[in-house]
Amino acid sequence: MGQTARVSAVVWTAAGSLLAWLWLLLCQGFFWRTDVRLPRRRDPDAWPSVCVVVPARDEAAVLPAALPSLLLQDYPGRAEVFLVDDGSSDGTGDLARELARRHGGLPLTVDSPGEPPAGWTGKLWAVRHGIGLARARDPEYLLLTDADIAHAPDSLRELVAAARSGGFDVVSQMARLRVESTWERFVVPAFVYFFAQLYPFRRIGRAGTRTAAAAGGCVLLRAETAERARIPDAIRQAVIDDVALARAVKRGGGRVWLGLADRVDSVRPYPRLGDLWRMVSRSAYAQLRHNLPLLAGTVAGLALVYLVPPVAVVAGLAAGSAAASVAGGLAWLVMTGTYVPMLRYYRQPLWLAPLLPFTAFLYLLMTVDSAVQHYRGRGAAWKGRTYARPDAVPDEG
Repeated sequence: MGQTARVSAVVWTAAGSLLAWLWLLLCQGFFWRTDVRLPRRRDPDAWPSVCVVVPARDEAAVLPAALPSLLLQDYPGRAEVFLVDDGSSDGTGDLARELARRHGGLPLTVDSPGEPPAGWTGKLWAVRHGIGLARARDPEYLLLTDADIAHAPDSLRELVAAARSGGFDVVSQMARLRVESTWERFVVPAFVYFFAQLYPFRRIGRAGTRTAAAAGGCVLLRAETAERARIPDAIRQAVIDDVALARAVKRGGGRVWLGLADRVDSVRPYPRLGDLWRMVSRSAYAQLRHNLPLLAGTVAGLALVYLVPPVAVVAGLAAGSAAASVAGGLAWLVMTGTYVPMLRYYRQPLWLAPLLPFTAFLYLLMTVDSAVQHYRGRGAAWKGRTYARPDAVPDEG
């Protein structure tokens, strides 16, 4: 009787996982598709002015591969770059000036904001300083981009054309992250896959929906919208600042678009698992609003959706339960199929797709570790700067 009950429990759990995957496949904004790229666009009659704001803290290692791509933008209108050296100890500011002298191109201003006051998290204090410098030029748009992001020569032009043509207040592209090391192959495509599952790109760009998100490495923002939404002051405590920015814009009636990039790439390497672990765990618990019931629900959900299918297959084979093996196998098959487009986007071998449960287990552990670090009082961190426990992070919902 006990054996039968255990097998029955496995069957029902596997069936629940299969139902969850069918719902995700059909009802979660087709999150698994990777064809959401810059929308249709046409060149405006007159190109608006743009100021590019680059927060940079200890970025000397990646700046030579990224900053020249901004300085050499082929943009028909007036554009200027503001690099905010946020207390770097590796000569980031001096290197930026040297790169500008060497490459020429758009005008570059390098300035430092000083230490952030209490209540500011992440890079937002540097962004605030850069926006303040830019406002003296009265730009129509701001491009907020990270110091590790390399842009194709027409990137700015295409972003502005998309914003103007579609009437968007925010146009953001998720930069293609580097995938070269073994751990990057396992973790990075899944990172974007999970993000798209949480924030389906199609819903973000659709008028009238509440779903809002942006990718902090490449955000074109209408300057008037930023001022109206009090960005970044209104989100100064947000650890996940790009999502908070998009939500603030959408709450104010603005339109937001987010999609995958074709020629906007991150040059930052994450060669070891520890590097990727820190990247994810830094903000994972903040995503759950530092809420223990949400953490418990997330862990249970990850287990049901990603871990149950392979476990059910193995348990069903061991117990001779065809129902458990079939339900688990079908759920695993749907999961694998939804991951294939992301692997293709990242030009990775498709044999990685069935291994998604292993990667999801790593993310589960990273999320739990994020909570542990929070309750140990270590708080959030950005570029070696640690903040107090962000219990006062505002409601981003």
